[in-house]
Amino acid sequence: MDPRTAYHTIILDLGGVLIDVDYHAAARAFAQEGFSDFETLYSKAKQDHLFDGFEAGAISPAEFRERIRRMLGKPLADARIDACWNAMLGHIPQERLDLVQRLKERFQVLLLSNTNAIHVPAFEAIVARENGIADFKALFNGAYYSCELGMRKPDMEVFQEVLRRHQSDPARALFIDDSIQHVEGARQAGLHAEHLELAHEDVLGLVRRLGLLA
Repeated sequence: MDPRTAYHTIILDLGGVLIDVDYHAAARAFAQEGFSDFETLYSKAKQDHLFDGFEAGAISPAEFRERIRRMLGKPLADARIDACWNAMLGHIPQERLDLVQRLKERFQVLLLSNTNAIHVPAFEAIVARENGIADFKALFNGAYYSCELGMRKPDMEVFQEVLRRHQSDPARALFIDDSIQHVEGARQAGLHAEHLELAHEDVLGLVRRLGLLA
């Protein structure tokens, strides 16, 4: 099977796949404010219902901040909560953005990210400042954030909805994510899916290994 013709649609995750993320950085920032057990509530592998709800858009930024204050037990300012929460966001190396453009020459390229209404403006500002891109979503044929969709990975429905919007057959779609639970959800929805193991390779290496580009 030639992957360059077998697939019509490539769906990319954001955190870990395109943008570097350090989940421990947020935990360290909150620890400086006295929130020493933040990592027991939020990590790459699992998270508390608060974060699930925030990612699904069921909890507003104001509600999220108030819940953080209650768990912390002190009146931390909104800006400080946002700074701690956004501390996990790193950079998007230009070669990964270039990769998106190259993939678009051959495939329909979509972005599907579990994210929230505080992170969205933060990473869009990073891309504008560091990569000179004013409209991040415009890089893709379609870009979807869980907080806007009202659903999140690994639920099968989110994959089905994104593909429906683009009239794409799941059997001809490839999903790439660094979280195995999301990969398994995509496979259950009928997509091909690859687990990007960041300890061994980045998305450029994975794309080369799969032979997606000539």
